[in-house]
Amino acid sequence: MKRRKFIETAGILGAATLLPISCLTMKKTPTYKLGYQLFSIRDKMDKDPIATLKALKMIGYQDFEAYGFDPEKGMYYGHTALDFKQILDDLELSVSSGHYGFSSYLEASDDDLKHFVDQCIKGAKTLNSAYITWPWIAPEQRTIDNFKLMSHKLNLIGEQVTAAGLGFAYHNHGFEFEDHNGKNGFDIIISETDASLVKLQMDMYWVTHSSKYTPKELIHKQPGRYVMWHIKDMDTNTRDYTELGNGSIDYTKLLPDPITSGLEFYYIEQGGNFTHNSLQSATDSAIYFKEHLQKFL
Repeated sequence: MKRRKFIETAGILGAATLLPISCLTMKKTPTYKLGYQLFSIRDKMDKDPIATLKALKMIGYQDFEAYGFDPEKGMYYGHTALDFKQILDDLELSVSSGHYGFSSYLEASDDDLKHFVDQCIKGAKTLNSAYITWPWIAPEQRTIDNFKLMSHKLNLIGEQVTAAGLGFAYHNHGFEFEDHNGKNGFDIIISETDASLVKLQMDMYWVTHSSKYTPKELIHKQPGRYVMWHIKDMDTNTRDYTELGNGSIDYTKLLPDPITSGLEFYYIEQGGNFTHNSLQSATDSAIYFKEHLQKFL
């Protein structure tokens, strides 16, 4: 080795030895695809899903969370799972999670539930999704006894889905945080489900709207378990949904650390109350997210 090259190499190695061990072993923060929950644009998905996906891709969305799976026909948005996967592939898009209709199976037999979950697994695997997600329960089901029953069902589903090589998660709304004589559904779900089988999808709007905790505080209690996020804003006056940047939630301060969370996917979402229309809402939220929030992920 020539003398000059030796000195340069030695200098670089010497400087490296002065760096903290954490700097030398630090893993690069993962990058995430810009995600959208398709329920937010359900009016257009119902009419023309292919055109809608193309429009969302033009905005910058790359990954989606599905809804409305037809288990008997194995269809998404009027297409068989295989055909819908081909549509996604042709557009170079992905569906990493889906919300499936578990609410009607809360009081069903374990055998009936197992059959339904098998259908969901088949659909999710065809789409190459990573997660199957339980999204809610109906208003008349929201009792303490039913939260306990649901926790049992969540464990059963989690075991079945995990055995199939997929992940399973529960998505919160606000009703889980409502007080029932000193108890609430969220605490029951957290304490009575197996964290290795039942992951969590945090809806940050609903946590902010209805709980006494911040997203960071909840993640601190269950680090690594919140594998997905829903991100939407809250109207300053009505507390209804609104486009990112239009409301009262300052996500520049609210967003938790994705690594501590265990984050794998996030989805921007707006279930309604559009300032103009659903497509413009998707556009406005994407612009705000890319300008102000994407740097945190």
